[in-house]
Amino acid sequence: MSSRLRRLSVGRAFIADNRFEAVSLSRVAAQSSMSPSHFLRLFSDVYGETPNEFLIRLRVEQAKAMLVTESASVSDICERVGYTSLGSFSSLFSKRVGMAPTAYRRRLWAMSAEHFRFPVQAIPACYAFHFLGKAPN
Repeated sequence: MSSRLRRLSVGRAFIADNRFEAVSLSRVAAQSSMSPSHFLRLFSDVYGETPNEFLIRLRVEQAKAMLVTESASVSDICERVGYTSLGSFSSLFSKRVGMAPTAYRRRLWAMSAEHFRFPVQAIPACYAFHFLGKAPN
């Protein structure tokens, strides 16, 4: 692996490790010993998404899992995955997933009750998707 790709992967790992905190492009680029503009360009070229898109994807995936497996409020989950505004989080979640966080939770909990007949908290979302052969619409 080239030195540049190794440094890029350090930055990507830094984003993943700090995904629930405020992560600036400057801070991530510094971890990779690159300028912010060079890091952004290279990251997008190599991974097919910007560092911010990667961060959002990680946060939304974590929120989806928490919505299905935990009974915490959407507000609590919003904060735990790194967002301070419930409205912004809900809009972003809806845009990425196709439904609001509460609708997502209701739908998967209903699927769980219909198909598994035991508490939804015991069923990870990935298993429900695999078992049913589809993601919720």
